[in-house]
Amino acid sequence: MSKKTLIIGAGGVASVVVHKCCQNHGVFPDICIASRTKSKCDAFKEKLDGGKTKISTAKVDADNVNEIVALIKDYKPDLVMNIALPYQDLTIMDACLATGVDYLDTANYEPKDTAKFEYKWQWEYRDRFEKAGIMALLGCGFDPGVTGVYSAHAQKHHFDEIDTIDILDCNGGDHGYPFATNFNPEINIREVSAKGSYWEKGRWVHTEPMEIKREYDFDGVGKKDMYLLHHEEIESLALNIKGVKRIRFFMTFGQSYLTHLKCLVNVGMTSIEPIDFKGHKIIPLEFLTAVLPDPASLGPRTKGKTNIGCIFTGRKNGKPVNYHVYNICDHQECYKEVGSQAISYTTGVPAMIGGMMMLTGKWKKPGVYNVEEFDPDPFMDALNKWGLPWQDTFEPVLVD
Repeated sequence: MSKKTLIIGAGGVASVVVHKCCQNHGVFPDICIASRTKSKCDAFKEKLDGGKTKISTAKVDADNVNEIVALIKDYKPDLVMNIALPYQDLTIMDACLATGVDYLDTANYEPKDTAKFEYKWQWEYRDRFEKAGIMALLGCGFDPGVTGVYSAHAQKHHFDEIDTIDILDCNGGDHGYPFATNFNPEINIREVSAKGSYWEKGRWVHTEPMEIKREYDFDGVGKKDMYLLHHEEIESLALNIKGVKRIRFFMTFGQSYLTHLKCLVNVGMTSIEPIDFKGHKIIPLEFLTAVLPDPASLGPRTKGKTNIGCIFTGRKNGKPVNYHVYNICDHQECYKEVGSQAISYTTGVPAMIGGMMMLTGKWKKPGVYNVEEFDPDPFMDALNKWGLPWQDTFEPVLVD
């Protein structure tokens, strides 16, 4: 029986997901692209229609459970891929529960009015999804996503015990703007301006924003300054990678980005508290998002490479092991293939692969899961096939 997939979202990552689903038409023979702005969905359809994947479009407000339920009942998908905003995870999960359809997303839930993200809200759906006989796969982008698959791969093949995990996210690309974000500005700025944290010996250790800095020489990119951030996969890896003693996440930032961000924070432009402006309530961060360049527009002007991966330390057969697995992705090559920069590409490709794992039954069981809870081997093979080939070494340079 032919499978049908509903893709909710029409931004830069959704564009990659749609392109890759159409390339993988044997698994995705029928897709519906839905968004609040239907014209964006129609633009995807116009560009890709005529291939072996049947494409339809629809208008839906992803904040409205009833609208999503109505669309699901009309289209009757086997899988809903949430490529919208993290604010909308719970409404789409509620709609999937109401209609008995599997669910996938790329980032964990974040309340609109609180700059905080954690898995507890979505993990609370575990029993309900299991009882309904449907599956939810959480955080199936790159980080989170591939970083979890890398961790499961390391645990399965190279370690008896993993002591530490350092996740390194390097974007060596240059888009030419003094200040712009490579994914949704609102989400990006909330993430990097928050306090940092890492997991050590069974507890969270909290830091001030950008307090911990390291320099690292990234293969394919070169030396970059990177900063410790709180990141969502730390929470799930601490639960699912047994015995791990420390998990940290580092992301690179250029000095121009940090200087501009500090100025914006200081003048209140990153605030999510409403203010009065000429008789209207506005949220400064939403206004800032409106005036910054659209991340989807950065593709043709971004040059350079990304390097994202995990460094593990631990033991195998009683002997110490250090292991680094990572992907290098070229911004311009991504743009030539799908019209996107590498940040959207490295998120969209794993989302498609996760959907493929679910639709083909390779990853399939009722409940709510993170990617590291499944067999990593078919996913790792698919990364090589669909555009994100991985490299590894047992002689990595450690962060400390």
